[in-house]
Amino acid sequence: MLDNLVKLEKKILKEVSSTYKRYLHRTIDFDSQMIGIVGARGVGKTTLLLQHLQGLKDTFEPYKSLYFSYDYPSNINIKLIDLAEEFSKIGGQILIIDEIHKYQDFALDLKAIYDFYPKLKVIFTGSCATSIYNSQADLSRRVVLYSMNGMSYREFLELKLSVKLPAYSLEEILDDSVNIVNGLEEKFLPLEHFEEYLTYGYYPFYFKDKNQYLRQLTAVINQTIDIDLVNLGLVKQSFTNKLKKLLLIISESQPFELNITKVSANVEVSRNTLYAYLHHLDQGGLLNIVASSKKGLSKLSKPEKLYLNNTNLFYTFASVPNIGTIRETFFTSQLKHLYTLEVPTKGDFIVDKKYTFEVGGENKKFTQIKELENAYLVIDTDSTENAYKLPLWLFGFLY
Repeated sequence: MLDNLVKLEKKILKEVSSTYKRYLHRTIDFDSQMIGIVGARGVGKTTLLLQHLQGLKDTFEPYKSLYFSYDYPSNINIKLIDLAEEFSKIGGQILIIDEIHKYQDFALDLKAIYDFYPKLKVIFTGSCATSIYNSQADLSRRVVLYSMNGMSYREFLELKLSVKLPAYSLEEILDDSVNIVNGLEEKFLPLEHFEEYLTYGYYPFYFKDKNQYLRQLTAVINQTIDIDLVNLGLVKQSFTNKLKKLLLIISESQPFELNITKVSANVEVSRNTLYAYLHHLDQGGLLNIVASSKKGLSKLSKPEKLYLNNTNLFYTFASVPNIGTIRETFFTSQLKHLYTLEVPTKGDFIVDKKYTFEVGGENKKFTQIKELENAYLVIDTDSTENAYKLPLWLFGFLY
């Protein structure tokens, strides 16, 4: 078994062409015994694994590390615990498992590997976060879990322009936005490539084949719903078109316009089923759900705002998105995986229950948030001389 897996691994490594390392690579503690990386299809998890593997092969004896993917039909019947046992017997130290959610009993096997093979380090990925989070009752004490987002505007510019650009924390941006913007403007024109990013720049495969980008992105949507959610038992095969119809409705609506009763009738499901579908689409990386700062969020409650996961998704539905929705979708996609994002009584968003943001066009006024502390306008502009009036694009530099 191992001989065939090593041969396949060599073929796969030869196909790795990207040397650009995503933001998550530098944040992972690779010394942990068991690491999980979750994220939507297409955001670059496999590339990250293979880049790390290549570094291991160059540094240590090649036989001590092994890449294995359940995405290959020849591997689907291999038991994870058996693989770990054989690999450990030959001195294997680092086992890298891709697409683990396609293996039915992965939680039980990972738990056993952690307990019985403490010297074996395991790194695994799963495309649908639902499968990993649902199993955390078994794995929470054992797995260090990381969530991988699509490309930020900063990463897109680094690849597009072949430049190195710094990332900033939200606090750094709020404390020193004017100087940060002035410094970045010396390296690039902030809005020159912003529209391209909003349309095509979230998924790294754009840089492999730009002409096929929307076709590939459509495949990401279909595979997430038709394969991942179905195989996990979250959606019946006969109902997958209902989820796609739901995404279409959301793409054509403004965040506050969604009427749950009308949507559930349109999709022909009950309210509770609709709430469950929304939760699955959020965990699958196709939606972003933002809860009210007063009510919080549960799987069976009405979300305050609903967004497609990122702005690129609008264009697969041939929608003509509202510019206000695009702005808020971008803002949400850049912050939600890093901070607690909620809908306040006044303003569009409140972050970590402290900072309030109103998102709008260049002429947006402070009217709605003028009486609030730590309140900021986020607007369509290239520059700023007002520390409380921030360019929208700047929030693409958080990671």
